[in-house]
Amino acid sequence: MDLIKSIAELEQYVAALKAENKKIGFVPTMGALHEGHLQLVRRAVAENEVAIVSVFVNPTQFNDKNDLAKYPRTLEADSALLESVGCTAVFAPSAEEFYTEEEMNTTFQFDFAGLDEVMEGKFRPGHFNGVVQVVSKLFHLVQPTRAYFGEKDFQQLAIIRHMVRSMQFDVEIIGCPIVREESGLARSSRNTLLTEEQRALAANIHAVLKESTSFYSMTTVHELHDATIAAINRHEGLEVEYYDIVNGDTLQSIEKWEDADYVVGCITVYCGSVRLIDNIRFK
Repeated sequence: MDLIKSIAELEQYVAALKAENKKIGFVPTMGALHEGHLQLVRRAVAENEVAIVSVFVNPTQFNDKNDLAKYPRTLEADSALLESVGCTAVFAPSAEEFYTEEEMNTTFQFDFAGLDEVMEGKFRPGHFNGVVQVVSKLFHLVQPTRAYFGEKDFQQLAIIRHMVRSMQFDVEIIGCPIVREESGLARSSRNTLLTEEQRALAANIHAVLKESTSFYSMTTVHELHDATIAAINRHEGLEVEYYDIVNGDTLQSIEKWEDADYVVGCITVYCGSVRLIDNIRFK
């Protein structure tokens, strides 16, 4: 497995692959890899001739400097995991290598068509500007045939699909199902920040969401919304930041179940000081 740390080296590497007409599968990550990431990489390996993974903690998508500082960085362990699942190359640049000073200090401008005004975008202003900035630059550099993203980051996936259409990238975006721990907790790099007790507590997030899918049609959207928040907040140590029940295509909140054929509940919950996201499909 090749470890690439400079843009110039990556450009040479990709040019050689393109000259041989190799199909490139790409998985962008911020490192601290877990089984959820590895599922994406396995698909990239299986469905393409070459699998490239980026490991880069992107500073422009953090609106909280403390969150950026405490984000886990484990490149050595990540590289060993990636090699074990057949990854071809890892691109792991420093922020100074990846961005010019101007890029670091200028908010990336993009027309999100309203997709950034709800949920994560509402509570983390500027976050998705940073996401589109880093992913679009990575797509230009890696020139992937297919790129793989987890459905846990539901809003991010919708925005990446919109970005590809808007910027006319020739890449197939593949969304992959949420990978969960045995308890039901969605796998996340942030889970490493939880104590064992908090990990058990956080499993209640998915448990409540899953239970709600069994009776949602017997109640109104607003009643289910409020009951879900109350059920999670009932657990001491958990606090819901937001819960939105949305049209899965537009990300806009629905009023009635019949408002959309594709309905998803998207939630963010603080477990202590650790911010966790999850979602569940109703129909």
